[in-house]
Amino acid sequence: MKDKLLDIDNLKVNIDEKEILKGIDLQINSGEIHVIMGPNGGGKSTLAYTLMGHPKYEIVDGEIELEGEVINDLSPDKRAKKGIFLSFQYPEEIQGVTVEEFLRTAKTSVTGEMQKIIPFKRLLKEKMEELDMKEEYASRYLNLGFSGGEKKKNEILQMSVLEPKLAILDETDSGLDVDAIKIVAEGVNRFKNEERAILVITHYNKLLDYLKPDYVHILMDGKIVKTGGIELAEEVDKNGYENIKAEVSSMK
Repeated sequence: MKDKLLDIDNLKVNIDEKEILKGIDLQINSGEIHVIMGPNGGGKSTLAYTLMGHPKYEIVDGEIELEGEVINDLSPDKRAKKGIFLSFQYPEEIQGVTVEEFLRTAKTSVTGEMQKIIPFKRLLKEKMEELDMKEEYASRYLNLGFSGGEKKKNEILQMSVLEPKLAILDETDSGLDVDAIKIVAEGVNRFKNEERAILVITHYNKLLDYLKPDYVHILMDGKIVKTGGIELAEEVDKNGYENIKAEVSSMK
């Protein structure tokens, strides 16, 4: 039996006093891959940022539990230490901090254990080779001058190095060509094991061609309106969201 990792109960979230999430219920067990799809403005990224604890997103009702602990009031750094990771849709460029320095500092902060330079260099080199990243990227400033694909690979590199319990990937596949999507998917598949879970937020089916999600959820107008398997993503790819919108409307 799989262990419950994340339990979201009736989550309602406001941004600037406007209700965006209107009662999200979602359970993710260890070892599972969940995919959230939906039209723009439905609340997908709001859910991701809320799970990570962004202060702009105000929880007005409901609870987020990680391994049985309510984390509604925890700061982002404390959530990271408890094992939550968020891959950004638009990664920031940071002048003066190399990829290696950033990751070694982050790993030290999350684990509470000082990362020795030589063993960490070996670990980083191994993870970069898996993602087909050149070794010199480790000495470049974080995301500075990186292409869109390089930034997204760097997010997967961070996930691989930090080894969170719950990885949230917010449109990591957007703007990537087919080869880069495949490399990113391979990184996600390598990362997955029975102790970890992955929540993928995406508009596209290309990434799902290489992943095998356990569940696909459709998020529209602040609520999860339908859940299924990969066939649900295929339906959206074929027909868009109109049929699902009509189905939801008929149930009101």
